[in-house]
Amino acid sequence: MAIHWIWQQPDWPDFNWQAERLAPLLRECVQAQGQLKGMAQSVDGSLSAQSELDALLQNIVTSSAIEGEQLNVGSVRSSLARRLGLEQPAASHVSQRSEGLAQLMLDATRHFDDPLTLGRLFEWHQWLFPEQETGITARSIRIGGLRGNEPMQVVSGRIDRPNVHFEAPPRQGLEEQLATFLDWFEASRSQSSLDPLLRAGIAHFWFVTLHPFDDGNGRLTRTITDLALAQGEAQAIRFYAMSASILEDRNGYYRVLESSQKAALDITEWLKWFLQTLLRSLQQAIARIESVLGKARFWQAHRESDLSVEQTKVLNRLLDGGERGFEHGISAAQYQAVAKVSKATATRHLAELLEKGCLQRLPGGGRSTRYQIAYPENFTG
Repeated sequence: MAIHWIWQQPDWPDFNWQAERLAPLLRECVQAQGQLKGMAQSVDGSLSAQSELDALLQNIVTSSAIEGEQLNVGSVRSSLARRLGLEQPAASHVSQRSEGLAQLMLDATRHFDDPLTLGRLFEWHQWLFPEQETGITARSIRIGGLRGNEPMQVVSGRIDRPNVHFEAPPRQGLEEQLATFLDWFEASRSQSSLDPLLRAGIAHFWFVTLHPFDDGNGRLTRTITDLALAQGEAQAIRFYAMSASILEDRNGYYRVLESSQKAALDITEWLKWFLQTLLRSLQQAIARIESVLGKARFWQAHRESDLSVEQTKVLNRLLDGGERGFEHGISAAQYQAVAKVSKATATRHLAELLEKGCLQRLPGGGRSTRYQIAYPENFTG
């Protein structure tokens, strides 16, 4: 039999990789993990909870977006917030879809110590597909059960000349293949010679290659990745959303999966892409936490500065920086527009903010003068 797919290799699934090529990236990821963990510990309770909610929400929404599904963000946020104890149950309708996705994410991250079993996977699959919400029936896909006997392929192109990007292992023997994966997943947690981040990358590749369900394989693969990362960090709180970084390079994601699934058992290229994507996710989270900490410290320093409503509004816009288009400071004309005040009032407000140490003047003069936040001296963000 000609070998087209990695699972047809005689030694499947005995993966190998070139450790020396991955070592520099691994070091960067571990350092970023440590930095993020240290920063997170300095964030007070309410800000920490809000940052975690934002990361979990981003993870759920982007994992579905990778599959081309647009979720109701407000509904998912409500489901998550209630489960995290951040708000009371909402009177308005929250969809069963949102409830299932929130339950799935929190089960994987909050209960990271629980073993990953076939029963747990089936339960996750049921949460993904509430029948009354998705319009999917148990007849169209097997909800909470393994896929059927027909070949599982990812194809594109014309019906009469399809381009097969991937074909999963046949249905016969799938139970044994999945049992091998689940046994490895449990045993590898205590394997000191295997870096936890590499373990997460291997788990991702292995499970998505098995493709054990009719639908939802990608989302469950990324959930298993979140579970593996939480186990590696030995903490339930999440401040970064790897699915968001995968979505940013969705084409690269599918490309490296396809090339690796058509290759031999050396998965170095896949693991390299995985670590690069994880690193980007960690770095983005560090930048967000820095912004949150900077804003909190700024308002702590100016809690008695007696600022007007307009001044507070403009300062918050500046503290949000690039998100609001003022990463290069604000001019007097922009202050006037944002605060909705007269030119004279804008000039007076800016002078007061300079005097109180809230703002500093950037180089340049005249009409082009711009102002930016003056962070407290002990702020290093």
